Amino acid sequence: MLKKKSNRVATRPQRGGPVATHSETGLDRRGFLRGSGLAIGGLATIGAVGGTVTQASAQEAVDGSIETIKSVCTHCSVGCTVIAEVSNGVWVGQEPGWDSPFNMGAHCAKGASVREHAHGERRLKYPMKKEGGEWVKISWEQAINEIGDQMLAIREESGPDSVYWLGSAKHNNEQAYLFRKFAAYWGTNNVDHQARICHSTTVAGVANTWGYGAMTNSYNDIHNSRAIFIIGGNPAEAHPVSLLHVLKAKEQNNAPLIVCDPRFTRTAAHADEFVRFRPGSDVALVWGILWHIFENGWEDQEFIRTRVWGMDQIREEVAQWTPEEVEHVTGAPGSQLERVARTLANNRPGTVIWCMGGTQHTNGNNNTRAYCILQLALGNMGTAGGGTNIFRGHDNVQGATDLGVLADTLPGYYGLSDGAWGHWARVWEEDEEWLRGRFAVMEGSNPDGSDRMMINETGIPVSRWIDGVLEDAENLDQPANTRAMVLWGHAPNSQTRLPEMKTAMEQLDLMVVVDPYPTVSAVMQDRTDGVYLLPAATQFETYGSVTASNRSLQWRERVVDPLFEAKTDHTIMKLFADKFGFSDRLFRNIEVNGDEPLIEDITREFNRGMWTIGYTGQSPERMRTHMQNQHTFDRTTLRALGGPADGDFYGLPWPSWGTPEMKHPGSANLYDVSLPVAEGGMGFRARFGVEHEGDNLLAEGVAPVGSEIEDGYPEFTMQMLIDMGWDGDLTPYERRMIEWVSGFTDTRPNQEEVGETSQQGDRPSDYSDQVGGVNWKTDLSGGIQRVAIAHGCAPYGNAKARAVVWTFPDPVPLHREPLYSNRRDLVADYPTYQDKKFWRVPTMYASIQEQDFSEEFPIILTSGRLVEYEGGGDETRSNPWLAELQQDMFVEINPRDANNIGVRDGNMVWVESPEGGRVKVMAMVTPRVNAGVVFMPFHFGGMWQGENLRDKYPEGADPYVLGESSNTAQTYGYDSVTQMQETKATLCRISVA
Repeated sequence: MLKKKSNRVATRPQRGGPVATHSETGLDRRGFLRGSGLAIGGLATIGAVGGTVTQASAQEAVDGSIETIKSVCTHCSVGCTVIAEVSNGVWVGQEPGWDSPFNMGAHCAKGASVREHAHGERRLKYPMKKEGGEWVKISWEQAINEIGDQMLAIREESGPDSVYWLGSAKHNNEQAYLFRKFAAYWGTNNVDHQARICHSTTVAGVANTWGYGAMTNSYNDIHNSRAIFIIGGNPAEAHPVSLLHVLKAKEQNNAPLIVCDPRFTRTAAHADEFVRFRPGSDVALVWGILWHIFENGWEDQEFIRTRVWGMDQIREEVAQWTPEEVEHVTGAPGSQLERVARTLANNRPGTVIWCMGGTQHTNGNNNTRAYCILQLALGNMGTAGGGTNIFRGHDNVQGATDLGVLADTLPGYYGLSDGAWGHWARVWEEDEEWLRGRFAVMEGSNPDGSDRMMINETGIPVSRWIDGVLEDAENLDQPANTRAMVLWGHAPNSQTRLPEMKTAMEQLDLMVVVDPYPTVSAVMQDRTDGVYLLPAATQFETYGSVTASNRSLQWRERVVDPLFEAKTDHTIMKLFADKFGFSDRLFRNIEVNGDEPLIEDITREFNRGMWTIGYTGQSPERMRTHMQNQHTFDRTTLRALGGPADGDFYGLPWPSWGTPEMKHPGSANLYDVSLPVAEGGMGFRARFGVEHEGDNLLAEGVAPVGSEIEDGYPEFTMQMLIDMGWDGDLTPYERRMIEWVSGFTDTRPNQEEVGETSQQGDRPSDYSDQVGGVNWKTDLSGGIQRVAIAHGCAPYGNAKARAVVWTFPDPVPLHREPLYSNRRDLVADYPTYQDKKFWRVPTMYASIQEQDFSEEFPIILTSGRLVEYEGGGDETRSNPWLAELQQDMFVEINPRDANNIGVRDGNMVWVESPEGGRVKVMAMVTPRVNAGVVFMPFHFGGMWQGENLRDKYPEGADPYVLGESSNTAQTYGYDSVTQMQETKATLCRISVA
């Protein structure tokens, strides 16, 4: 095993190649693999090429024979530091980052083998296209020209919305931002990424409860928790290193760990209390716990009075969920839930953790809001050890979401209103009318007969792109069907309804895959032409920032130059921008070296625009300083103790208010009023107005420490500064920028001016009317934020969290039966929604649920992750170290069901869907799942309903392990707010293959 070295410098001995090292240590491949799985509970792991670790000599350091470079793991969202060891431009070894406050010298199996991701033999090595049914190698120039010509023709014939730009949670922040900007310049909001199908219901539910849609605390802050409640999450497999932090609290604080899941997971094996419940009944389960809390008066009444709105309506709904009804719906005994409620009440602060088990449902937004309400009732928000610690899936799915790779917003969650486009046009220094002219207009197509301006319309979400192709054009709220699909860093097998996706892929005019690997996109369709594969570099072959689940930004450095003929993602975007003729505009304020845009300039551009969530203080220089001085940050609070980043929270977790020059430290725990705003404190965001139906929505008698307003207040505007008499604190430059943003002056200020604002004389009588509307989100100077914070106030206001979201289909979260329910006795009492059209596409609910499939398909099918693989699995199943760990796709079946069906462990079985899809997989007979429930992992691909597709991959680019995609057998179903797919509660039948 690796041992921690006193100087904390990662080095590797020079004793020959990896083969020699293996031979000398007697470590065989299987031995390495066993070791690489020991990264939980503080155990370090073996480096990705095996062998021992010795300290490099001084002469080696002088000669530069081994260079150590810090990067960040490209798998889950924990943000583990990887120390790459590079010799003469070749990545020869790796170690975990001992100084990182996130992984503290640990890696999971995936993290321990990331070197193979960059150096992997199975990568896509050069551009290819399908021609006459065969893969043909082509040049980059030919690829860009042929793809570009076809796209421009489609744009001319059918409009810009007929090309769908599907982005990636694997892009770094700069690439994600550039991708969203690129789609805007193309002229479409048909742009999205993986967040839609993993945590979109979290973002919507949480943001509409208290203001921001992200993890409120951090993995590290779990150290302070007195109780840990995990529902719909399996961090032991999905986020293995996070378990270091969970187990620290369990051991250090004697914190009870409560795990609620339909399946006895590896996380549940660590639990003090395991609550098994029926898939799809999360709201009922949480209301069952709250019933006991309210019944016994265990809620935090003062917290609710001062900081929560709408809890009385929650009480009314919860009162209906008696222990008997909860057990009837969920299967969880009332006595157990009373014990859970008592445990949470007696051990505060406690944290709530959830993952995709809670989000991927037709009522996923109800689930996430119910989890939030549980924490509000207990008073566990805005405090160390509390909060909602939402574990995101991919390494930069948080960042890509923040940067706006979504169909319903621009970067920073600004939305798609005229005001949002005006703001970003100012940031981009773009002619807003030119930008608007890039988008289509559907004349007279709004219900009132007005024109539908596609620039303001939400796009089709990635979960529904296939319907953009297959649905009749007259049923779509866009000018024409989707004709071209760009899958840029996306695994299609992570989506449901794969048989229909296959049909959609075959119906497209053009399909383009941009990825380090061919992905399942290359083989699941039967096209003979019109498919292009473009080799993208991995994140180890570029550099830039990446946002961990806790909102901290870390800076990756480039480990090696792009291998083979791969190009970085931002370089590929530049090549397409050249082809489409808007490169000069897109990179107006971004330096381009050759064909590669300068990453630091992209960072600074989004710093100038993302005031909403405080992505403005994290300059490249500050982020690099943090990475270079990780050892100075406390591993629980994340605050630097001395050193060049003294007082900062590690990674400047957003919001890091104001400009980088303000040096705001970031915000480790959201909504914490025990800290001054200047040190990371804040109340709940005043996002929903100041009152609703006569009720006050602002905080009552509570404000961050040091606030000059000792009560609730709305978000800050220039008018508010004027009313408070604080506008005199603005610098001349800040005032002139505010005046320019408002339209009061025509000249954009370019540099700091000298002098005091108070000495500039009288203002015109209509001055306030003209400039007063500029707010903390649209002021490009950062002056409004700076002045508010100088007076101890949070720029976004100080309000109550709202337990009731009056703008959602279910203002109070309700239990609704899944579309494919096995409990027909419950459908009448807890029905789904009526069919409706939103996000441009018709969406079915009741028309499916009213059909009874439960007799033919009696078993509930759910899905999830494995520790060995990640996402769609293309890169991890192409990694020999990981591929050996799990070689077979399987389905977990309870022994009772297996015996009734006549299946034994290791038999091949068919898992069949009510919608016709079926998969042939190996049976794992286990009590992990309850009778009547089966589980499949979703990382596999390359098999199709019993057929092996290996010969359809480009030569040498097929993953080592192939398997059926679980989503071939998953069914229709989408969240009522976000169009999140349902993957956790459908029906199936099992038969012997």
